[in-house]
Amino acid sequence: MALPICRTCGVQYEVPRSDCPICLDERQYVGWGGQQWTSLEELRSEGFHGRVGEEGPGVFGIGCEPTFAIGQRALLLHSETGNILWDCITYLDDDLVAAINELGGVSAIAISHPHYYASMVEWSRAFDAPVLIHSADRQWVTRPDPAISFWEGDSREIAPGMTLVNAGVHFAGGTVLHWSAGEDRPAALFSGDIVQVVMDRNWVSFMYSYPNLIPERRSVVRRAVKLLEPYTFERIYGAWWGRVVDSDGAAALSRSADRYLDYTSEETS
Repeated sequence: MALPICRTCGVQYEVPRSDCPICLDERQYVGWGGQQWTSLEELRSEGFHGRVGEEGPGVFGIGCEPTFAIGQRALLLHSETGNILWDCITYLDDDLVAAINELGGVSAIAISHPHYYASMVEWSRAFDAPVLIHSADRQWVTRPDPAISFWEGDSREIAPGMTLVNAGVHFAGGTVLHWSAGEDRPAALFSGDIVQVVMDRNWVSFMYSYPNLIPERRSVVRRAVKLLEPYTFERIYGAWWGRVVDSDGAAALSRSADRYLDYTSEETS
């Protein structure tokens, strides 16, 4: 509980250190007040607490209040074959563990990219669940653990109807998750900010760095769109509360990619 956590990105490290490599990378930033550290123990003493709320059919948001670091919320995908935790947050306590166990617990954790590694090992141990990360992002793991499983290639099915896809946007291992339609829910894409659901929730976008406004390379966006073309989905779940494309998600992705490629073209003035 006392392991160091970066206050800017929220990622936990296995040993104390003076810097956070994730924040030193050009996709992130060191906080304006300099590098600052905390711990789960300290966050609990400061009054942070968990938040659980329904985000869609069979999908529960998992976050904390007040918001911490990047402010993302994770998503619990409620499945008869075992719940998947998509992405991760830093905060965890006994009350939050109990609330998630009431929803069926966690069978596996899949994470989109390093900014959301958070305290993934603490989460893994709390639920005895493996953590799935694309091997292209292996170098960014800040707290190695036997529970972390690195997968390779363009896609991997992790449960019936659930497939991880290495879109490669934002990070080389940048991953999204496709969940096929069920009896009471539409097919959905869980995108973190690999495919960013923007404020106009009829659209998405793509960036190499969001805080520093560095566009993603056009070739990377084209590859991501091509990999996702075979999948149908109505909804796209982004990384923050309420950032959800409610309908016609596959078309939203396609037209958003066309717009992005048009606006980043050398011919655009």
